[in-house]
Amino acid sequence: LQQGGSGSARPINMVVPIDLLPPILDDLATSGRANRPPRPWLGLYATESEEGIVVMGLADGGPAETGGLQAGDVIEAVAGEPVADLAALFRSVWALGEAGVRVPLTIRREGRGVKLALVSADRERFLRTPSLH
Repeated sequence: LQQGGSGSARPINMVVPIDLLPPILDDLATSGRANRPPRPWLGLYATESEEGIVVMGLADGGPAETGGLQAGDVIEAVAGEPVADLAALFRSVWALGEAGVRVPLTIRREGRGVKLALVSADRERFLRTPSLH
């Protein structure tokens, strides 16, 4: 479910275009991920609303939290380029380079424009690894 700005939840499903799978299928079967440098990850949970892209939550200790982003912030631009929806936000962040790249954000907080620079991370470093016996 995705929660919108109105507070109502709506059922959604993740769809991946089939043409994206064949180039990485062997990698996924072998190692569980594509064999490419990790994309930059910010550790934020956001939704689209009438206000724009609203930060709903932050991953504990993730780049967004350590960089000063807050729940309720509205993301307006990445590296000076306006972002209108979640897809544009992620594409803009990924276009900056690999995990570890600096991500300049323009946000609106309590009606004021604020500029932040987050240092992205590799999401996999924040995932819990299986415990070995």
